[in-house]
Amino acid sequence: MSKIHVIHENEEWTNHLVHRLEELQLPYELWHLDQGTIDLEATPPEGVFYNRMSASSHTRGHRYAPELTEGVLAWLEAHDRTVFNGTRAIRLEVSKVNQYTALRREGIRVPKTIAAVGKDQIIEAAEKLDMTPFITKHNRAGKGLGVQLFYTIEGLKEYVYGPSFEDSVDGITLIQQYIEAPEPYITRCEFIGGKFLYAVRVDTSEGFQLCPADACSIEDQFCPVGETPPAKFEIVEGFDDPIISQLEQFLKANEIDIAGIEIIRDRDGNVYAYDVNTNTNYNSDAEAKAGRYGMLELATFLGDALHVTRQNKGQALA
Repeated sequence: MSKIHVIHENEEWTNHLVHRLEELQLPYELWHLDQGTIDLEATPPEGVFYNRMSASSHTRGHRYAPELTEGVLAWLEAHDRTVFNGTRAIRLEVSKVNQYTALRREGIRVPKTIAAVGKDQIIEAAEKLDMTPFITKHNRAGKGLGVQLFYTIEGLKEYVYGPSFEDSVDGITLIQQYIEAPEPYITRCEFIGGKFLYAVRVDTSEGFQLCPADACSIEDQFCPVGETPPAKFEIVEGFDDPIISQLEQFLKANEIDIAGIEIIRDRDGNVYAYDVNTNTNYNSDAEAKAGRYGMLELATFLGDALHVTRQNKGQALA
Protein backbone atom coordinates (compact mmCIF):
# COMPACT_ATOMS: atom_id res chain seq x y z
CA MET A 1 0.00 0.00 0.00
CA SER A 2 1.31 3.45 -0.86
CA LYS A 3 1.83 5.73 2.10
CA ILE A 4 3.47 8.94 3.31
CA HIS A 5 7.17 8.45 4.06
CA VAL A 6 8.75 10.98 6.42
CA ILE A 7 12.55 11.25 6.15
CA HIS A 8 14.16 12.66 9.32
CA GLU A 9 16.74 12.20 12.07
CA ASN A 10 15.01 13.71 15.11
CA GLU A 11 11.96 12.05 16.64
CA GLU A 12 11.22 15.00 18.95
CA TRP A 13 10.78 17.24 15.92
CA THR A 14 8.67 14.66 14.08
CA ASN A 15 6.22 13.53 16.77
CA HIS A 16 3.89 16.51 16.24
CA LEU A 17 3.53 15.61 12.56
CA VAL A 18 2.95 11.95 13.44
CA HIS A 19 0.10 12.92 15.74
CA ARG A 20 -1.56 14.89 12.95
CA LEU A 21 -1.11 12.09 10.41
CA GLU A 22 -2.74 9.69 12.84
CA GLU A 23 -5.50 12.20 13.59
CA LEU A 24 -6.29 12.32 9.86
CA GLN A 25 -5.95 8.51 9.64
CA LEU A 26 -3.28 8.74 6.98
CA PRO A 27 -0.89 5.82 6.37
CA TYR A 28 2.71 6.74 7.07
CA GLU A 29 6.18 5.37 7.69
CA LEU A 30 9.14 7.08 9.33
CA TRP A 31 12.58 6.79 7.76
CA HIS A 32 15.14 7.72 10.43
CA LEU A 33 18.29 8.18 8.37
CA ASP A 34 21.06 8.52 10.92
CA GLN A 35 22.40 5.27 9.44
CA GLY A 36 21.39 3.03 6.57
CA THR A 37 22.05 1.72 3.09
CA ILE A 38 20.88 2.61 -0.42
CA ASP A 39 20.37 -0.27 -2.81
CA LEU A 40 20.60 1.46 -6.18
CA GLU A 41 19.28 -1.67 -7.90
CA ALA A 42 16.08 -1.67 -5.83
CA THR A 43 12.81 0.06 -6.68
CA PRO A 44 11.50 2.50 -4.04
CA PRO A 45 8.13 1.84 -2.43
CA GLU A 46 5.04 3.63 -3.69
CA GLY A 47 3.73 6.80 -2.07
CA VAL A 48 4.94 10.30 -1.34
CA PHE A 49 8.15 11.25 0.42
CA TYR A 50 8.71 14.26 2.68
CA ASN A 51 12.26 15.18 3.64
CA ARG A 52 12.78 17.06 6.91
CA MET A 53 16.47 16.34 7.42
CA SER A 54 18.20 18.96 9.54
CA ALA A 55 21.47 20.84 9.08
CA SER A 56 22.04 20.52 12.84
CA SER A 57 21.89 16.69 12.79
CA HIS A 58 25.55 16.47 13.78
CA THR A 59 24.72 18.04 17.15
CA ARG A 60 22.65 14.92 17.90
CA GLY A 61 25.38 12.48 16.84
CA HIS A 62 24.06 12.05 13.28
CA ARG A 63 27.02 13.51 11.41
CA TYR A 64 26.39 11.91 8.03
CA ALA A 65 22.60 11.87 8.02
CA PRO A 66 22.34 14.76 5.49
CA GLU A 67 24.74 13.04 3.09
CA LEU A 68 22.82 9.77 3.35
CA THR A 69 19.56 11.65 2.87
CA GLU A 70 20.75 13.37 -0.28
CA GLY A 71 21.62 9.97 -1.74
CA VAL A 72 18.22 8.56 -0.82
CA LEU A 73 16.47 11.59 -2.33
CA ALA A 74 18.45 11.23 -5.57
CA TRP A 75 17.42 7.56 -5.71
CA LEU A 76 13.75 8.45 -5.18
CA GLU A 77 13.82 11.23 -7.78
CA ALA A 78 15.48 8.90 -10.30
CA HIS A 79 12.42 6.66 -9.95
CA ASP A 80 10.02 9.60 -10.40
CA ARG A 81 8.60 9.35 -6.90
CA THR A 82 6.71 12.35 -5.49
CA VAL A 83 9.31 13.99 -3.24
CA PHE A 84 8.78 17.14 -1.18
CA ASN A 85 11.96 19.02 -0.28
CA GLY A 86 14.18 16.89 -2.51
CA THR A 87 17.84 17.10 -3.48
CA ARG A 88 17.75 20.81 -4.23
CA ALA A 89 16.25 21.53 -0.80
CA ILE A 90 18.79 19.43 1.13
CA ARG A 91 21.67 21.24 -0.61
CA LEU A 92 20.31 24.56 0.60
CA GLU A 93 19.48 23.21 4.06
CA VAL A 94 23.11 22.26 4.77
CA SER A 95 24.80 25.33 3.27
CA LYS A 96 24.07 28.98 3.97
CA VAL A 97 26.39 29.86 1.08
CA ASN A 98 23.99 27.96 -1.18
CA GLN A 99 21.05 29.68 0.47
CA TYR A 100 22.41 33.18 0.00
CA THR A 101 23.43 32.68 -3.60
CA ALA A 102 19.98 31.25 -4.41
CA LEU A 103 18.20 34.10 -2.60
CA ARG A 104 20.31 36.70 -4.39
CA ARG A 105 19.51 35.04 -7.72
CA GLU A 106 15.83 35.80 -7.09
CA GLY A 107 16.55 39.43 -6.25
CA ILE A 108 16.11 38.98 -2.48
CA ARG A 109 18.37 41.10 -0.29
CA VAL A 110 20.70 39.17 2.04
CA PRO A 111 23.32 40.48 4.49
CA LYS A 112 26.79 41.02 3.03
CA THR A 113 28.64 37.77 3.66
CA ILE A 114 32.12 36.33 3.11
CA ALA A 115 32.80 32.61 3.53
CA ALA A 116 36.18 31.49 4.86
CA VAL A 117 38.03 28.25 5.54
CA GLY A 118 40.98 28.57 7.93
CA LYS A 119 41.57 30.79 10.95
CA ASP A 120 43.78 33.30 9.18
CA GLN A 121 41.25 33.47 6.37
CA ILE A 122 38.44 34.25 8.85
CA ILE A 123 40.39 37.30 10.00
CA GLU A 124 41.14 38.32 6.41
CA ALA A 125 37.44 38.01 5.55
CA ALA A 126 36.43 40.25 8.45
CA GLU A 127 38.97 42.85 7.38
CA LYS A 128 37.66 42.69 3.83
CA LEU A 129 34.04 43.00 5.01
CA ASP A 130 35.12 46.23 6.76
CA MET A 131 31.86 46.62 8.70
CA THR A 132 31.34 46.86 12.45
CA PRO A 133 29.72 45.34 14.27
CA PHE A 134 29.65 42.03 12.40
CA ILE A 135 28.76 38.44 13.18
CA THR A 136 30.23 35.01 12.52
CA LYS A 137 28.14 31.91 11.94
CA HIS A 138 28.57 28.34 10.76
CA ASN A 139 27.82 27.53 7.13
CA ARG A 140 26.14 24.26 8.16
CA ALA A 141 24.32 25.25 11.27
CA GLY A 142 20.77 25.34 12.60
CA LYS A 143 19.76 26.48 16.10
CA GLY A 144 22.03 29.54 15.87
CA LEU A 145 25.21 27.48 15.86
CA GLY A 146 28.38 29.53 15.77
CA VAL A 147 26.63 32.90 15.86
CA GLN A 148 28.85 35.45 17.59
CA LEU A 149 28.67 39.24 17.55
CA PHE A 150 31.91 41.22 17.31
CA TYR A 151 32.61 44.94 17.51
CA THR A 152 36.30 44.81 16.60
CA ILE A 153 38.76 42.72 14.61
CA GLU A 154 40.81 42.32 17.77
CA GLY A 155 37.84 40.73 19.51
CA LEU A 156 37.47 38.32 16.61
CA LYS A 157 41.16 37.41 16.80
CA GLU A 158 40.88 36.63 20.51
CA TYR A 159 38.01 34.29 19.76
CA VAL A 160 39.40 32.60 16.63
CA TYR A 161 42.86 31.99 18.08
CA GLY A 162 41.56 31.23 21.56
CA PRO A 163 40.39 28.00 23.23
CA SER A 164 36.65 28.70 22.81
CA PHE A 165 36.68 28.78 18.99
CA GLU A 166 34.20 26.35 17.45
CA ASP A 167 34.59 25.49 13.79
CA SER A 168 31.67 24.67 11.53
CA VAL A 169 31.19 20.95 10.91
CA ASP A 170 31.96 21.58 7.21
CA GLY A 171 34.92 23.86 8.03
CA ILE A 172 33.28 26.97 6.52
CA THR A 173 32.78 30.04 8.71
CA LEU A 174 30.71 32.97 7.51
CA ILE A 175 31.60 36.56 8.34
CA GLN A 176 28.48 38.62 7.92
CA GLN A 177 27.09 42.12 8.12
CA TYR A 178 25.16 42.65 11.35
CA ILE A 179 21.65 43.88 10.64
CA GLU A 180 20.42 46.02 13.52
CA ALA A 181 16.64 46.09 13.79
CA PRO A 182 14.90 49.03 15.45
CA GLU A 183 13.24 46.52 17.82
CA PRO A 184 14.70 43.21 19.07
CA TYR A 185 12.78 40.78 16.91
CA ILE A 186 12.90 38.96 13.60
CA THR A 187 10.07 37.50 11.52
CA ARG A 188 9.87 33.87 10.46
CA CYS A 189 7.65 33.22 7.44
CA GLU A 190 6.21 29.72 7.14
CA PHE A 191 5.32 28.10 3.81
CA ILE A 192 3.54 24.84 2.97
CA GLY A 193 3.17 23.65 -0.60
CA GLY A 194 5.28 26.65 -1.59
CA LYS A 195 2.55 29.02 -0.37
CA PHE A 196 2.63 31.42 2.57
CA LEU A 197 0.97 30.03 5.72
CA TYR A 198 1.68 32.60 8.44
CA ALA A 199 4.40 34.77 9.96
CA VAL A 200 5.86 34.47 13.45
CA ARG A 201 7.41 37.33 15.37
CA VAL A 202 10.43 35.98 17.28
CA ASP A 203 11.88 37.88 20.23
CA THR A 204 15.68 38.06 19.87
CA SER A 205 16.44 39.95 23.07
CA GLU A 206 17.90 36.82 24.70
CA GLY A 207 20.17 35.79 21.82
CA PHE A 208 20.29 34.03 18.47
CA GLN A 209 19.01 30.51 19.21
CA LEU A 210 15.65 30.88 17.51
CA CYS A 211 14.43 27.33 16.89
CA PRO A 212 10.64 27.39 17.37
CA ALA A 213 10.33 23.69 18.20
CA ASP A 214 8.96 23.02 21.67
CA ALA A 215 11.90 20.66 22.29
CA CYS A 216 14.23 23.64 21.89
CA SER A 217 12.33 26.00 24.17
CA ILE A 218 14.02 27.23 27.32
CA GLU A 219 11.88 27.26 30.45
CA ASP A 220 10.70 30.71 31.53
CA GLN A 221 12.96 32.34 34.10
CA PHE A 222 11.52 33.46 37.42
CA CYS A 223 9.62 36.72 37.10
CA PRO A 224 8.07 38.93 39.83
CA VAL A 225 4.42 38.44 40.71
CA GLY A 226 2.14 40.44 38.45
CA GLU A 227 4.58 40.57 35.53
CA THR A 228 4.19 38.34 32.48
CA PRO A 229 7.17 37.97 30.13
CA PRO A 230 6.39 38.56 26.45
CA ALA A 231 6.00 35.44 24.32
CA LYS A 232 9.19 34.51 22.49
CA PHE A 233 7.12 33.31 19.50
CA GLU A 234 3.94 35.06 18.41
CA ILE A 235 1.97 34.59 15.19
CA VAL A 236 1.39 37.92 13.44
CA GLU A 237 -2.20 38.37 12.30
CA GLY A 238 -2.63 39.77 8.80
CA PHE A 239 1.06 39.85 7.96
CA ASP A 240 1.40 41.16 4.42
CA ASP A 241 4.71 42.26 2.94
CA PRO A 242 5.94 42.41 -0.68
CA ILE A 243 8.76 40.01 0.18
CA ILE A 244 6.23 37.16 0.55
CA SER A 245 5.71 36.88 -3.21
CA GLN A 246 9.48 37.01 -3.72
CA LEU A 247 10.01 34.21 -1.21
CA GLU A 248 7.32 32.09 -2.86
CA GLN A 249 9.09 32.53 -6.19
CA PHE A 250 12.39 31.61 -4.54
CA LEU A 251 10.85 28.40 -3.18
CA LYS A 252 9.41 27.51 -6.57
CA ALA A 253 12.72 28.15 -8.35
CA ASN A 254 14.54 25.89 -5.88
CA GLU A 255 11.92 23.12 -5.67
CA ILE A 256 11.29 23.69 -1.97
CA ASP A 257 7.78 22.85 -0.78
CA ILE A 258 7.90 23.31 3.00
CA ALA A 259 10.09 25.92 4.68
CA GLY A 260 10.46 28.57 7.33
CA ILE A 261 12.40 31.62 6.12
CA GLU A 262 13.70 34.18 8.60
CA ILE A 263 13.72 37.85 7.65
CA ILE A 264 14.72 41.06 9.42
CA ARG A 265 14.00 44.74 8.74
CA ASP A 266 16.73 47.31 9.42
CA ARG A 267 16.34 50.88 10.67
CA ASP A 268 15.93 52.15 7.11
CA GLY A 269 13.09 49.73 6.35
CA ASN A 270 15.16 47.37 4.18
CA VAL A 271 14.15 43.71 4.50
CA TYR A 272 16.82 40.98 4.48
CA ALA A 273 16.37 37.21 4.30
CA TYR A 274 19.12 35.39 6.17
CA ASP A 275 18.04 31.82 6.93
CA VAL A 276 16.09 29.11 5.09
CA ASN A 277 14.89 26.16 7.17
CA THR A 278 13.59 23.26 5.09
CA ASN A 279 12.86 21.09 8.14
CA THR A 280 10.68 23.76 9.68
CA ASN A 281 9.09 23.37 13.11
CA TYR A 282 6.16 25.19 14.70
CA ASN A 283 5.68 26.53 18.21
CA SER A 284 2.63 25.02 19.91
CA ASP A 285 2.01 27.92 22.33
CA ALA A 286 2.00 30.49 19.53
CA GLU A 287 -0.25 28.31 17.39
CA ALA A 288 -2.75 27.60 20.17
CA LYS A 289 -3.07 31.31 20.87
CA ALA A 290 -3.67 32.12 17.18
CA GLY A 291 -5.69 29.01 16.32
CA ARG A 292 -3.33 28.12 13.45
CA TYR A 293 -1.70 24.69 13.27
CA GLY A 294 1.20 24.17 10.90
CA MET A 295 1.56 20.41 11.36
CA LEU A 296 -2.14 19.90 10.70
CA GLU A 297 -1.83 21.94 7.51
CA LEU A 298 1.26 19.94 6.56
CA ALA A 299 -0.38 16.58 7.24
CA THR A 300 -3.39 17.64 5.16
CA PHE A 301 -1.08 18.72 2.33
CA LEU A 302 0.74 15.37 2.38
CA GLY A 303 -2.53 13.49 2.52
CA ASP A 304 -3.86 15.34 -0.52
CA ALA A 305 -0.62 14.58 -2.38
CA LEU A 306 -0.91 10.90 -1.50
CA HIS A 307 -4.48 10.84 -2.84
CA VAL A 308 -3.35 12.41 -6.14
CA THR A 309 -0.48 9.92 -6.42
CA ARG A 310 -2.84 7.00 -5.90
CA GLN A 311 -5.23 8.38 -8.51
CA ASN A 312 -2.44 8.79 -11.04
CA LYS A 313 -1.16 5.30 -10.32
CA GLY A 314 -4.66 3.89 -10.86
CA GLN A 315 -5.04 5.70 -14.17
CA ALA A 316 -1.65 4.44 -15.33
CA LEU A 317 -2.70 0.86 -14.59
CA ALA A 318 -6.12 1.24 -16.24
